[in-house]
Amino acid sequence: MSWSVRVLATPALASGFRLAGLVTDDVANTDDIGPLLAARSAEPGLGILIVEQRLLDAAPDVVRREVERRPVPIIVPVPTPAWGERPADAEELILELLRRAIGYRVKLR
Repeated sequence: MSWSVRVLATPALASGFRLAGLVTDDVANTDDIGPLLAARSAEPGLGILIVEQRLLDAAPDVVRREVERRPVPIIVPVPTPAWGERPADAEELILELLRRAIGYRVKLR
């Protein structure tokens, strides 16, 4: 089976993914993310769903839990660009992804 990749992002960020050749859904309003996230994650053949972090944070908890429990598609959060803010610590991002994947916090070092 061939797996596909899809992106859920705000119009400003989605255009960059579209230029890279990925199929995108523009989400202008954070209120629309819940039903769209549930629908896209239920699509057969979808292997990776890239979601802008701000939109993923705005999704209802029920939808997030349901989507994160599924083995496929893999949900990949992408930080929203923040001009002027300092980027988040890469180690913290990796630890959060591990926590979601295995269900508990991992301490490095």
